[in-house]
Amino acid sequence: MDNYSDHLKQRRTEDPAAAAATGPAAGKKSGYRSRKDVKMDMAKRGLRSLAVAVAIPVSLHLLAIYAGSSDPYRIGSKPFWIPPLWALRLTCMASSFLMGLAAWLVWAEGGFHKNPMALPIYLAQLGLSLIWDPIVFGAGAPWVGLIVCMGMFGAMIGCSRVFKDVNPVAADLMKPSLAWVAFLAVVNLKLVFH
Repeated sequence: MDNYSDHLKQRRTEDPAAAAATGPAAGKKSGYRSRKDVKMDMAKRGLRSLAVAVAIPVSLHLLAIYAGSSDPYRIGSKPFWIPPLWALRLTCMASSFLMGLAAWLVWAEGGFHKNPMALPIYLAQLGLSLIWDPIVFGAGAPWVGLIVCMGMFGAMIGCSRVFKDVNPVAADLMKPSLAWVAFLAVVNLKLVFH
């Protein structure tokens, strides 16, 4: 038994392949990772999760726009402050992007676990924003769309308050979306009383 252990010691020191396997480079092969590698992997995972968090609401909004008709507004004389339909929909998608970004910031801080109401409120506002276009332009029901707009505004206010406790930047990102939904309600009101 003693000869066997001498042979192993001898082989490790004399065999260049064995010596290379025990050197500093061997640590990287055996699972050792530098801080830089760990940080790079974390950054990659963060970017992937950010892409998913933003792509899901924007993609769902594109589907909602597709489900809604592309008919022009049903307003006889449209005021100058009402945007064309393409601009309206593009801004709704930008709002979905901002909301996805804000939700990702809250998720990254662990806010959906810290406050169990954060996710249902976010999903409620997302669902309401997704059904607005098909209701107003697809079904031609601006009264229902106005109710959905008011619900969306309320859900965004609740979302903003919950997000502010977790990440103030996320709450600030929601401000343009809140302003947009308020404007959308005014446009919707004009559609009701045209």
